[in-house]
Amino acid sequence: MEWIKELLWGEGIGHSLLLLAFTVAAGIQLGKIKVFGISLGVTWVLFVGIMLGHFGFYIHPAVIHFFQEFGLILFVYSVGMQVGPGFFSSFRQGGITLNMLACGIVFLGVATALVLHFVANIPIPTIVGILSGAVTNTPGLGAAQQAYTDMMGSGDESIALGYAVAYPLGVIGIILAMLFIRYVFHVSFDDEAKKLEAENDTHAEAIPVSLIVKNPAVFKRKVIELAALLEHREFVISRIWRKATNKVEIVTGNTVLQEDDKIFVITTEHDVETIKTFIGEEIQMDRKQWIPAESQFISRRILVTKPELTGRRLGDLQLRRLHGINVTRVNRAGLELVATQGLQLQVGDRVTVVGSELAVDKVSAILGNSMKRLNEPNLITIFIGIALGIVLGSIPFSVPGIPQPIKLGLAGGPLIVAILISRFGYRYRLVTYTTQSANLMLREIGITMFLACVGLNAGGGFIDTIVNRGGVIWIGYGFIITMLPLLVIGLIGRYYCKLNYFMLIGLLAGSMTDPPALAYANATAGNDAPAVGYATVYPLTMFLRVLTAQLMILFFYT
Repeated sequence: MEWIKELLWGEGIGHSLLLLAFTVAAGIQLGKIKVFGISLGVTWVLFVGIMLGHFGFYIHPAVIHFFQEFGLILFVYSVGMQVGPGFFSSFRQGGITLNMLACGIVFLGVATALVLHFVANIPIPTIVGILSGAVTNTPGLGAAQQAYTDMMGSGDESIALGYAVAYPLGVIGIILAMLFIRYVFHVSFDDEAKKLEAENDTHAEAIPVSLIVKNPAVFKRKVIELAALLEHREFVISRIWRKATNKVEIVTGNTVLQEDDKIFVITTEHDVETIKTFIGEEIQMDRKQWIPAESQFISRRILVTKPELTGRRLGDLQLRRLHGINVTRVNRAGLELVATQGLQLQVGDRVTVVGSELAVDKVSAILGNSMKRLNEPNLITIFIGIALGIVLGSIPFSVPGIPQPIKLGLAGGPLIVAILISRFGYRYRLVTYTTQSANLMLREIGITMFLACVGLNAGGGFIDTIVNRGGVIWIGYGFIITMLPLLVIGLIGRYYCKLNYFMLIGLLAGSMTDPPALAYANATAGNDAPAVGYATVYPLTMFLRVLTAQLMILFFYT
């Protein structure tokens, strides 16, 4: 029976993997339990690890350190790849307001933690752990642990213990803040839904418009000349309806516009008025009229799945000249873009093509259109990104006022690189497309592995912390750190910024980077407004959470 003892209480690889697997599996199963409609989800992995650690189960320090750091890297890198494409666009228009409010929540939380540190005389490592748990931010915990280890040469278990005791009320506190704001302002869900529908023009970037040529300056001009005259405007003339022939034709660069020709144009909201003014007048035509039943051409969406097309400009393919088709729109991650000649393609783009069935089939073969190929994982980009992220995270940066250089670490480095690669990688022929299921798999494996290791490390001293080291008080401190910033900024966002309630609760969940709170907000709203608010502030908030956790450690230990 010696082998059983070695397997359960030894230090071998088999023991380590068995303990990790059991911790993760049991935690995920317990995470399905809901109390009053609220579940802590994968956070149960942390508590299962704490329980096993309390009863004497452990993994060799070197092994558990590797699994913990590798899990953290997988998690933050997957998050960066997911949010990267929309990271920079989130700062446009209303996104600036949302991100400024989210920054307010982050910095007010840090300020509250520092006040508690000085008033209650709580050690900085402990208060940083409580802060990370109170704001339900696991990467911040990882960044703080790594920063402390880099500075002191060994870890401090109070960071993980503070996180563990503060986390449960952190999740509940976010939801309580949402309910408080709802009742203070007497929010009516029906009224909010109507206001959201009235205020939010939920149109795609690319919009269709039907025009009739009335401007004499356009008469007898070729479409390619028109494109030169309006070179700074985004538009594609897809089809034309000749008055003389009463037929719909595909537009080419050499198509000559005549008076009273009707044209079908794809453009942006920003440019639509200019295009209307320059060409003529808008007319009301159903889009089905542009492809009559007897027409010999069709409209089809084609997937770009050939890796060699990544970064290629649409105009370089010369699809219109060589095959007599028009590319009107490109759908990228749910966003409709105008198919201008300078648009650079990415694997995963869905291209709208109009032309004869034979020509469309040829273009389909050129672009790939293979779902099987699209589902293949692009591991090269993933591991190149992780390698670059580790390099970036290891570079020391000097910050005025802090004698010790800081590092982005294994949390911040991969996160930033993932955001940049997913947004700009196609320009360097890097295939950054990853299916949602593949990204979710990497993310969940990373976060559960990390939480299991943190729990097993902290489990030995957890009960002692609660009973003898003031852990109960830590829970109260964590609840203050959770609630104060959310209520202050939530009231400001609703009263002064006049934010829609559904968008506001998404902002609150996103500022705490908390998926359970987002799930509650989505279920409450019954629409995708909370998810939009969450996604808008999540990238910047995640970066700030990781950075501030490190800075608090470094500032007080240098």
